[in-house]
Amino acid sequence: MNVLLWPLISVPLGTGAALCLAGRSANRPAPLLAVAAALATLGLAVTAAVARPEASAPLFTGMRAGLAVDGLSAVMVITVAAVTLGVVLFSTGEFGQGENRGRFFGLMLLFAGAMFVTVTATTLPLLLMAWEAMGATSWALIGYWWQQPERVRAADVAFLTTRTADLGLYLAAGAALAGGIGSLRLDALPHAAPPWLNVVTAGAVAAALGKSAQLPFSFWLSRAMLGPSPVSALLHSATMVAAGAYLLLRLHPLLAAATWAGPLVAWTGALTALALGIVAIAQSDLKQLLAASTSAQIGFMVLAAGSGGVAGGLTQLVAHAATKSALFLAAGAWLTALGTKQLPALRGAARRYRMVGAAFAVGTLTLAGLPPLSLWAAKDEVLAAARAENSGLYAVGLAAAAVSAVYSVKALWYVTRPLPTDAEAGYDTEGHGTRRVPRPVSFPLWALTGLAAVLGVLALPGPASWVRHLVGTPAEPSPTAWELGLSAGVALAAATWAWRYSSRPAPVPGAVARWAKGWLGLERGARLLVAGPVPALARALAVFDDRVVDGAVRQSARAGLAAARFARRLDDGGIDAAVGAVASGARGLGRWARRPQTGLVHQYYAQAAVGFCALILIVLLVR
Repeated sequence: MNVLLWPLISVPLGTGAALCLAGRSANRPAPLLAVAAALATLGLAVTAAVARPEASAPLFTGMRAGLAVDGLSAVMVITVAAVTLGVVLFSTGEFGQGENRGRFFGLMLLFAGAMFVTVTATTLPLLLMAWEAMGATSWALIGYWWQQPERVRAADVAFLTTRTADLGLYLAAGAALAGGIGSLRLDALPHAAPPWLNVVTAGAVAAALGKSAQLPFSFWLSRAMLGPSPVSALLHSATMVAAGAYLLLRLHPLLAAATWAGPLVAWTGALTALALGIVAIAQSDLKQLLAASTSAQIGFMVLAAGSGGVAGGLTQLVAHAATKSALFLAAGAWLTALGTKQLPALRGAARRYRMVGAAFAVGTLTLAGLPPLSLWAAKDEVLAAARAENSGLYAVGLAAAAVSAVYSVKALWYVTRPLPTDAEAGYDTEGHGTRRVPRPVSFPLWALTGLAAVLGVLALPGPASWVRHLVGTPAEPSPTAWELGLSAGVALAAATWAWRYSSRPAPVPGAVARWAKGWLGLERGARLLVAGPVPALARALAVFDDRVVDGAVRQSARAGLAAARFARRLDDGGIDAAVGAVASGARGLGRWARRPQTGLVHQYYAQAAVGFCALILIVLLVR
């Protein structure tokens, strides 16, 4: 059964690559091919979740590229496949022949394929490759309408922000090798030697928090909302933003091994859930509200990962995936029909388009955490783990749950108001609306909404115990009856308050409301602290390189040339002159030595006599 893993990955990747290459020439068959590929992938995902296949192949010396479907990834492959199918079905009614449907559906399938590799990878090199492919395709999808510069800039911000955090995985890989983990298997990372264990953990945590839009990286998700609504439904509900939370759940043993990491991750998740929930309340744009709520809801998953609630975090992930993808699809349907996503302009939208409105109502009530819907039970699983870890975490998480009810009911309040008499005046702010909801919207929207409502069964005692055994954490704490009652009471009270006071201005100073509406100034802070200083530092380093490093090299070259010229003069005027003088002297001595060589014997006798006389004279003088 190990062969199942390859088609699970190759079907979406292969079909996506073919559609991307075909482009507009595949406009007519692209929707059908994409739906067929997504449906086949869902079947393969279910089969793989049952069979639990494993596969590996040689990658580098001493390393293998490993894939496996275990308890945690079994739930994830089904979730990703189901949401992908629903979004692809919805997209068939969103994009007409005028769009490059081949490229769009191809990119969606490529992204899904990269996500499947991400959730099944057992080794860090393969995870890194899939992580990079996921980031690149998300950039292309967010900037799908590349003819509009604002959307391209938004894609750039999202990509560069997550890409900066992604560098943590490279740091983790290098530290793991230095720490003696030559195989780079994910389950071996907790055994890295200190101090490299802390570096591995820090890199993985940074990459996960950046991908999941947690503080301080949350602002990129706001910019990503300029992408098409189906992209938001896929990337920003169950896949890309959930990938970071999934990685933290997968690496919980690593967080436990580095004792500081669990509390840091848990508090980051709790504070994100609270702070971004407040940001969601301040929004007047429906997609921005849903985006901020996504960061907040994923904060609960991150809180679970840091607190050791792997099963609770997984339940929250699955329930949120169905809920948020349905809400994004509903927002996209209204955007297509009415040409706006501004909440004041969407008054009465639920009454005008009742099918979408009913689904949106179920989705928002689920998002609010009202009993007995899925996110109520899922949040209590997370909060139980948080309470076992730290009472402060539980208190912040409970406050974040109350805030969830407020922003969810706020969105519902607007769309269920009576339709204004001048409703048309607020439409078409984003583009010309069609004034109708496409037929293919109904089935995926209601399928995801139904899942959002009923997935809470996973938190019931029997199914919850099964999930804990599935992910290998049977001792994970469960919520008590008073915890369930308290969270239900808090959610109901907050929802009631939000319904009564949604028509009134927020009871906070205007500056605070603007600060919250601007996503806490996170992007401005990033530009001030990172985007501005980094180019300035690069320019300063370039100047240092030109004037100091290159200057030193150039001065060294000049000194070398000067030394060469001096050596040449020394060679020409000294050594060569001395050699020439020796040669000239030798030639002179040779000429003098040739003169006695006459060939006459009597001259030789005379020369010998003179020599003997000179020798006798020297001997006499010396003595």
